[in-house]
Amino acid sequence: MNTELKIDSKKANKFSILAAMSKYSVPLLFAVVCIAGAVLSKLSLKYIISDVILRLNRNLFLVIALIIPVLAGMGLNFAIVVGAIAGQIGLIFIIIMNIGGVPGLLAAVAFATPFAVLFGYGVGKILNKTKGREMITGIIMGFFSNGLYQLVFLLFMGTIIPVKNPQIILPGGIGLKNALELDLIQNSLDNIINIPIMGVKIPVFTFILIALLCVFNQFILKTKLGQNFRALGQDIHIADVAGINVDKTRIVAMVMSTVLAAWGQIIFLQNIGTLQTYTAHEQVGRFAVAALVIGGATVTKATIGQAILGTILFHTLFSVSPAAGKNLFGDAQMGEYFRSFIAYGVIALSLVLHAWQKYMNARDKEKKL
Repeated sequence: MNTELKIDSKKANKFSILAAMSKYSVPLLFAVVCIAGAVLSKLSLKYIISDVILRLNRNLFLVIALIIPVLAGMGLNFAIVVGAIAGQIGLIFIIIMNIGGVPGLLAAVAFATPFAVLFGYGVGKILNKTKGREMITGIIMGFFSNGLYQLVFLLFMGTIIPVKNPQIILPGGIGLKNALELDLIQNSLDNIINIPIMGVKIPVFTFILIALLCVFNQFILKTKLGQNFRALGQDIHIADVAGINVDKTRIVAMVMSTVLAAWGQIIFLQNIGTLQTYTAHEQVGRFAVAALVIGGATVTKATIGQAILGTILFHTLFSVSPAAGKNLFGDAQMGEYFRSFIAYGVIALSLVLHAWQKYMNARDKEKKL
């Protein structure tokens, strides 16, 4: 009897280990890839840590902005691009008004937020018309908003919208320049509290803001609104029968995500110090989604821990892949191609797994019936 119990116990442990490995297969795979890339790159550990901290500082706020729509059953929010555009509108405003430092950042946030609310409301209304197809709709919304953004800042600036600053306008007097310097606010947020630890500068204040965002997310999930988000994520039809205003709750989730994305883009660009006027927002959705998915998140479930882990893994790979590509293939560009392949590949894999899980769940329900 004891022998049988021991065998059953071993089998149970084996299955639990296999289940855990299956559940965390994506983070584990990327952890192995990151370690291999770090070894092949021959970069010092201090450099890698410093670069990853810098990238965390830039990107983590944007990645966490994706969590609420996932919990609300709206999938991976590729329409986060619309929020990034709102943030850039705020930055263009302070460049035109010549407001620098922390006051400039606050002015950018204040100017961007109403646009983000408006954009988020519009996206939420459209996504309510395309329930079940939110992610592809979000991608198309990103393309559409990019076209409108370019129409305004490439054609309307200098014609319909007067611009008196010749340093930011194209030589013909119409349209903004391709790159705008953000010297007025560069690192103004990061430098509020900046502590060097073992030769690595830690932008403490920026990480405090990220921590406050994490606390805010946890607080929201404990409120009635947060419970409504969870109910929608579990089953939208049951939530509707339970009396939850489904469309309104989904719009609130999208507005919150879009506003947070606008703020995150401002944090990102003040660290970079340059605004690529027509391209800075284009990769935001794909890279933020890829980072979240690499952390172990799915189309229906995401946590703050997964966002942090995914951002660390994704940007560690970004940090080491050019040097690893150069050492391995003699061409740093190979590393660039590899990390772009990873960004798109992991999103595709996540969507395929989601579709497969839905199919398996539906088949299991049919068998029970």
